[in-house]
Amino acid sequence: MPNSTPNPFNQQVIDEFRANGGRVGGYFEGARLLLLTTTGARTGTRHTTPVAYYPDGSAQVLVIASAGGAPQHPDWFHNLVADPRVTVENGVFTYEAEAVVLTGAQRDELFARAVEADPGWAEYQAKTERVIPVVALREIPRGGPPNFTASSPGEAVKVVHDAFRRELALIRKEFAASGSALGAQLRVNCLTLCTGLTLHHTGEDMALFPFAADRSPELAPALDRLRHEHERIAALLEELRRVLAAEDVDPAAVLPEVERLTGDLEAHLTYEEEVLIPVLEGASAS
Repeated sequence: MPNSTPNPFNQQVIDEFRANGGRVGGYFEGARLLLLTTTGARTGTRHTTPVAYYPDGSAQVLVIASAGGAPQHPDWFHNLVADPRVTVENGVFTYEAEAVVLTGAQRDELFARAVEADPGWAEYQAKTERVIPVVALREIPRGGPPNFTASSPGEAVKVVHDAFRRELALIRKEFAASGSALGAQLRVNCLTLCTGLTLHHTGEDMALFPFAADRSPELAPALDRLRHEHERIAALLEELRRVLAAEDVDPAAVLPEVERLTGDLEAHLTYEEEVLIPVLEGASAS
């Protein structure tokens, strides 16, 4: 199926996104961004568009068809209504997803959550008579290993780590702007990060570390250290979840837990890269 050529602005963002594991500068710098590929409703041509998103647990992400408050829905929204099977690139993985247009109370609740996180969405809604759609992108399970965007196992480790670093930096920035109340979306962002880190470390304990131990037995002490650090980070994640569970928690009570997690995690990720990337790159070259 042919691919269309995006406009020059979008193409520049797409190229930068793909070249840098999801990192971009300019207008989208510091934003949560994904690349959404849809199938043209009339042409059948594949179209890729940079789209801002919100985490919504481990099962789905949310995108909002605001078009800046324009009178019409964006083209990508019309496309996914006609064909809900889409492709998502998040800088770490590329995966197929089902696009589900949310309606009624569910749409209203999640749009309100987005407005609480960024009042700009309310400004867009005020500019147009249409109801701005909220769409859930739900990953379609596939067999086999994840479809990493990285070109080697060592690069995959670095890309995953950098994604966690970016998300933590965003969450800390959001806390700084949150005022005296912990918004629902910020709470979701934190809990989604906790789940992602837990799954990532479980996968490393079960697969990556045994592979490295088999490949390089002399790494046993370093791998033991990394496993102990996983336990330490798991305890920090559990404490963060506990604090977030309070109904009227003050952001000032959560931020120290996020800062503590950031410090320990950064030290852990840096050490893991020093230890494992040379082994993984050597394995891929042999």
